[in-house]
Amino acid sequence: MAQGCLKCLKYTMCVANLLCFLCGVGVLGLGAYMMVNFKLASLTPTLASFNIANMLLISGIIITCVSFLGFLGALKENRCLLLTFFLLLFLLMLVELAAACLLLVYDGEISKWVESDLKKGLNNAKGGTSNTTELMSDWALIQKTFHCCGVYNITDWGQNIPASCCRSDPCSTGPDKYYHEGCLSGLKNFFEQHFLTTGIGVIVLCIIEVLGMCFAMTLFCHISRSGLGYKI
Repeated sequence: MAQGCLKCLKYTMCVANLLCFLCGVGVLGLGAYMMVNFKLASLTPTLASFNIANMLLISGIIITCVSFLGFLGALKENRCLLLTFFLLLFLLMLVELAAACLLLVYDGEISKWVESDLKKGLNNAKGGTSNTTELMSDWALIQKTFHCCGVYNITDWGQNIPASCCRSDPCSTGPDKYYHEGCLSGLKNFFEQHFLTTGIGVIVLCIIEVLGMCFAMTLFCHISRSGLGYKI
């Protein structure tokens, strides 16, 4: 009976990690596709290297590497791979919890930093730098998505108000033809509205990671008791 349960555990780990590996490959492919086809300069100069494409690439690499270790460790009943898989999951969970705590504790400081960086990004977009076209494309995307204009309001653009600030396409006439809300408040409202969903997502992810660690350690202990050593 115990052997049957352990075999079931082994193949459950294999199937779960294989699915995670395939998801990781999909995320990695999407990140590579976005990097090639969508040249986003990033609204915030400090986070220019951390646009959506780069984040997808990093996430895809982490998911594929960790899930591959878990799949191979369970399939081959290899203690080294299972222990590495356990430690990586544990480190990932610690990083996620630490990031969540920092966001809660330093919420005010992070808001001020994002505000300052958005102002720098808008000044770069207006200043005629080498990547002005990409920056304007980013601002157009964010302003159309969140129905906002500038960092605080439309006056941030001065006399050169971009077409993405218009409520309609093409731009209509009248006093209400532009969005009046600033993108800073629009972004804040968006994150506040999705705060609960993000929290639930982090909790679910941590539960999955804890289950993965439990399965890996159970299989690791069984292999140790069976004297299978470090077989490959």
